[in-house]
Amino acid sequence: MEPIGETEDALDRAGPRRILGIAVPTLGVLVAEPLYLLFDIAVVGRLGALALAGLAVGAVILGTVSTQLTFLSYGTTARAARRHGAGDRTGAVEEGVQASWVGVVVGLVIVAVIQVFAVPLCSVLAGGGEIAEEALGWVRIALFGVPLILLSMAGNGWMRGVQDVRRPLTYVVVGLGISAVLCPVLVYGLLGAPRMELAGSAVANLVGQSVSGVLFVYALLREGVSLRPDPPVMRAQLVLGRDLIVRSLSFQVCFVSAAAVAARFGAASVAAHQLVLQLWNLIALTLDSLAIAAQTLVGAALGAGRVGSAKAIARRVTGWSEIFALILTAVFAAGAGAIPLLFTDDPQVLDRTHLIWWFFLAMIPVAGAVFALDGVLLGAGDAAFLRTATLIAALAGFLPLIWLSLVFDWGVAGIWSGLVAFMLLRLIAVLARARSGRWARAGAEVPSGAA
Repeated sequence: MEPIGETEDALDRAGPRRILGIAVPTLGVLVAEPLYLLFDIAVVGRLGALALAGLAVGAVILGTVSTQLTFLSYGTTARAARRHGAGDRTGAVEEGVQASWVGVVVGLVIVAVIQVFAVPLCSVLAGGGEIAEEALGWVRIALFGVPLILLSMAGNGWMRGVQDVRRPLTYVVVGLGISAVLCPVLVYGLLGAPRMELAGSAVANLVGQSVSGVLFVYALLREGVSLRPDPPVMRAQLVLGRDLIVRSLSFQVCFVSAAAVAARFGAASVAAHQLVLQLWNLIALTLDSLAIAAQTLVGAALGAGRVGSAKAIARRVTGWSEIFALILTAVFAAGAGAIPLLFTDDPQVLDRTHLIWWFFLAMIPVAGAVFALDGVLLGAGDAAFLRTATLIAALAGFLPLIWLSLVFDWGVAGIWSGLVAFMLLRLIAVLARARSGRWARAGAEVPSGAA
């Protein structure tokens, strides 16, 4: 008997409407937190440079932890989507239960460890002094939100896997909306609340994260599945997570190295690098929403035993992502003179920004294919391949060029040449893997060799 899950017709009809039906709400989830962080910065910034610097240091600590644990969303989506495709919704939701347990346990360990080492961490990042003291107070409070952040990641993961993408957007927006209301109230002491200054930002974050976390737990409770821990499933999730963490660390090494080298070329260079990098991050989030649609649909197709449909979806989503990337390239090419002026009028920064701009434009079409195929391979549970490919691209493409740019004084052009090389090597790797078809292994379980 064939599994009762996604029908072949339904999978083959995964056209623009269905793809966008997953991608658009997912994009909302992806951009909601960065937008809130900008609001948080604006509120805290009115307290002065010291508070803003403390927030920046604290956010680096919390953001680094969160970034390295995104396997709770991406890995859970891959596993839940396969079960959903096979017609096993209960099994898909149970993947979310186990991912939630992993998130809570790992989150509590992180809280304990970083609370112990919070003083030296803040001191190293801030260079000691008043900034470290400001950051320490924020971190002590905000850290308690880590298990809640990981609960939300796990919730996003299983709900994407069953193609329920509207409720996660609601849960995230409700939590961040509450944080946005509380932040100025607690920071400035409005409406009779105590004036907590920077600590108020951390409390507002924590309350909003608590609301989102509770909503995701409520979604699990409504499914009526067993909430008991299942160690074998949790171990399988951690194996998949290990590969995704290594892949994520490769990205972190690249971008931290780029910032460190840019800083050695002067303030104008690092400012221009940071400006264009933020635009790149915005494009990455936009394209990542299509990649998540690919991940969800490919996982469902393979879970349903529809290898042909999975390959057709891979081609279709990659094509749409590439078209969208080319449109973005055209927009940013047309705005090459005007867009940087929205952020700065410093002549030196603008000069270096215009130099970087053409590397930036060259990367966007490459990203259209790379991000989509990343999503395809993640949906197939091919995390081990992605880990190895990303490491090779970083070690063979990016890092040699960036350090040579420092030695031979190539400036920001050398840094962004390294980023282009990193993307091109990833493109070659994922294209070769996609064409080989070795990733397309059917079944409700993520194949052990894929992870």
